[in-house]
Amino acid sequence: MVSALGTATEHEARCETEPCLRGALSPRSWIGGGSPRGGPRPLRAPGLSHFLVTGRTRKRPRGFQEVTPWRGGRAGRAMAEAEAKMKQFHGGGGAGLDAERGRFPYCVVWTPIPVLTWLFPIIGHMGICTSTGVIRDFAGPYFVSEDNMAFGKPVKYWKLDPGKVYSSNPNMWDTAVHDASEEYKHRMHNLCCDNCHSHVALALNLMRYDNSTSWNMVKLCFFSLLYGKYVSIGGFVKTWLPFVLFLGVILTVVLTLHLR
Repeated sequence: MVSALGTATEHEARCETEPCLRGALSPRSWIGGGSPRGGPRPLRAPGLSHFLVTGRTRKRPRGFQEVTPWRGGRAGRAMAEAEAKMKQFHGGGGAGLDAERGRFPYCVVWTPIPVLTWLFPIIGHMGICTSTGVIRDFAGPYFVSEDNMAFGKPVKYWKLDPGKVYSSNPNMWDTAVHDASEEYKHRMHNLCCDNCHSHVALALNLMRYDNSTSWNMVKLCFFSLLYGKYVSIGGFVKTWLPFVLFLGVILTVVLTLHLR
């Protein structure tokens, strides 16, 4: 009897320090079953037992990749369209728009000209940006500025789609902007006939944007007014406030003379 009790005691002591094979494989041990002495037994199957007891899974080991859930239905399509638009807006993974740094990839940019824009708000100075957002504008006779737009920073931009460039050359956008700039380095600036709008039009014609070679300064002026977006509220005020004040002065003078 003493020998049997001694053997049982030794067996329990060994089970406390070394996992018992029978206990490790026992279903009771998976769900927190008791030991021969009634105490709690350590969990033997980490993955399954942890889930059964806590209802949670353990952290994923390194090397495993997260599986993106399938997006179905209208919500999934809406999310996919939103992501596509965002990629398109940022140039398909390139540099994004940054108004503070003056970076407008794949954009036509516009800024007011003092006095002239005050009288005619739709008329201003225009430039075109490279794929990285660097501004090129025909700033004066035989001079095309780079990243230093004449008359100040842009207040309005018109985002274009590089996917509408009709060319097999993947760098056709930048090539067209460069070639147009080199051409206008040899031209005299004419406010009415050959100006900054004409420089942008030549770049769009060279790349056959939207499968068209009929871009001109009148068309660009209209599309910029229609599709252009202001960089900030300050840009909108800078464009229209002088005109509104000037119009108010004229109306005041006319009404005063009429009342007399």
